Amino acid sequence: MPQVSTNGIRLSYQRSGQGEPVLFIMGSGAAGRVWTMHQTPAVIQAGYQAVVFDNRGIGGSDAPEGKYSLADMVADTKGLIEALDLGPCRIVGYSMGAMIAQELAIEAPHLVRSAVLMAARARSDAMRRAMQESDQLMRENRVQLPSKYEAVHTVLKMLSPASLNDDDAIRSWLDIFELTGSGSNTADGQAWVTQTGDRRKALRAITVPCRVIGFADDLICPPHLVSEVADAIPGCDFVEIPDAGHLGHLERPEAVNAAITEFLGKY
Repeated sequence: MPQVSTNGIRLSYQRSGQGEPVLFIMGSGAAGRVWTMHQTPAVIQAGYQAVVFDNRGIGGSDAPEGKYSLADMVADTKGLIEALDLGPCRIVGYSMGAMIAQELAIEAPHLVRSAVLMAARARSDAMRRAMQESDQLMRENRVQLPSKYEAVHTVLKMLSPASLNDDDAIRSWLDIFELTGSGSNTADGQAWVTQTGDRRKALRAITVPCRVIGFADDLICPPHLVSEVADAIPGCDFVEIPDAGHLGHLERPEAVNAAITEFLGKY
């Protein structure tokens, strides 16, 4: 993958397809190539150019030491858009990537044409704070769990009951996470990327068209928190995907892709 220098680091990126660009911003702990499993083929087929990249701390991008902030990630992405001359571009952000996209739409609306925000949040409640703090504690203490245990923990946290109760499907998911669950390709710094306080008031300043997508069985970004983002952004709509956990874009790709491409076609 080629690289671009921005905000003092190098980010790896990939462009595919022809047409107006759609920038995909991944969540924490995953490389940009995850988008190429389901989402980028759909937008390329719809006539767009897909741009994916690895956030700092993952894949082919630089992984500086220390704890990363949301401001770091926003500055990285802003620099990428400017360096590749993508703006104003359509953006699809997932989880941490949705937080980045939200802040970009607030701080640099001239770079954002429209945004799809999947598994987005404007704030953390008590349970979500406890989940993040426990993850940070594990990383600070350099606890390495057996890959088999980590795989079970991950699927319980990330998937819907529809997948958990499907024997054939869950065997495949467990195998995937056991093979990839070592965490060796993820910088610990991403574990500290979060919003400061409640961003609902700030989201009211967004002027670009937005669609928020939530997953009905998401434990990380539950629908009641995701819908708050849609309620705060003027003119924003909300689509909830059933039988989907936090990895809804991988569990229910057809429904997610339909929601993405239908919105992109409007704006």
